[in-house]
Amino acid sequence: MDRSGNLDTEELKMTREQYILATQQNSLPRTEHPQFYPVGIYGWRKRCLYFFVLLLLVAMIVNLAMTVWILKVMNFTVDGMGNLRVTKKGIRLEGISEFLLPLYVKEIHSRKDSPLVLQSDRNVTLNARNHMGQLTGQLTVGADAVEAQCKRFEVRASEGGKVLFSADEDEIVIGADRLKVTGTEGAVFGHSVETPHIRAEPSQDLKLESPTRSLVMEAPRGVQVNAAAGDLKATCRKELHLQSTEGEIFLNADTIRLGNLPVGSFSSSSFSSSSPSSSAPQQTIYELCVCPNGKLYLSPAGAGSTCQSSSNICLWS
Repeated sequence: MDRSGNLDTEELKMTREQYILATQQNSLPRTEHPQFYPVGIYGWRKRCLYFFVLLLLVAMIVNLAMTVWILKVMNFTVDGMGNLRVTKKGIRLEGISEFLLPLYVKEIHSRKDSPLVLQSDRNVTLNARNHMGQLTGQLTVGADAVEAQCKRFEVRASEGGKVLFSADEDEIVIGADRLKVTGTEGAVFGHSVETPHIRAEPSQDLKLESPTRSLVMEAPRGVQVNAAAGDLKATCRKELHLQSTEGEIFLNADTIRLGNLPVGSFSSSSFSSSSPSSSAPQQTIYELCVCPNGKLYLSPAGAGSTCQSSSNICLWS
C-alpha cells in the first residue's frame, strides 16, 4: 500500500510540472512573424509565358491565312480542287494537267465535244501487263516512229468492228474493200501475192511489171484479164508463152491480128519458098502456116495449101 501511494504522489507531481511548463510556454510573447507564400507565376517566368503565348497566336494567325490563301489559289470547292472534279462516275479533269508520277486508272476518255490529247516532251508509252506483272503489249509514240510490240496488232473499223488490218508473226491481213497505193513506184512484193482482184483507178492504167525476172499468174480455176474500156497489152523482151495443158486457148474477137509475121513466097511452077519476085503481081491474100516447132508465118494464098514444112522460115527459125 505504501509503495502504491508513493507512485501516485510521483505521478501527480509529474502531471503538475507538465501543466506548469505548458502554461508558461503559452504565456511567453511570440516574437517571430508569420511567412506568406504567393501563389502564381511572377517575374521573368511570367514574361516568357506571355511571349510564347503571343508567338503561338501569331503562328496560328499566319497558318490560318496561309490555309485560306491555298484554298483560294487551288480553287478548292465541295466537288474538288482546281481543274479536278470528283463526280459519281469518277474524277474529271478540265484543261491541261501534268502527272509527275505514274497514274493508275481503269479508263480514260474525253468529253463528247473535245478530243483526248496525250502529250510528252519525249514519247508516250502505253503498257499492258498480265496478272503476273509481265509486259504483254506496248505502244510507243515517239518523235521518229510509232512502235507496237504485241502478239497480234489489229485495226478495226469504227462501224461494225470489221478488221481492216491485222498483223502477227505468221501473216499480215488487209481486210479493207479496196487497197490503194499512191506511190509513183507502185507496190513492190518480194514474194508471191495472193488476191482475188487487182483493179486500177478509174481512167488509170493497170501495169504489172517484172523488170528483171518473169511475171507468173496462176490460178487453179483460171486467170481472167479484162479491160472493159481500153486495150490489153502484153509485152516481153524474149518470149510470151500461152500454154494450156488440158484445155484450149480461145481467142474471141471481131478482128484477130498477128503483126510482124514473116512472109513466104509462092510461084505456080514451084512450091518452094523464096524471095518474092519484083515482076510478080502484089499478093493481097495470105495463108497462115505453122512450122513443126510452132512458129507462125504467112504464105501467099493459092488454089491449094501453100504451107511447106521445109520452108526456109521453118528451117532458120
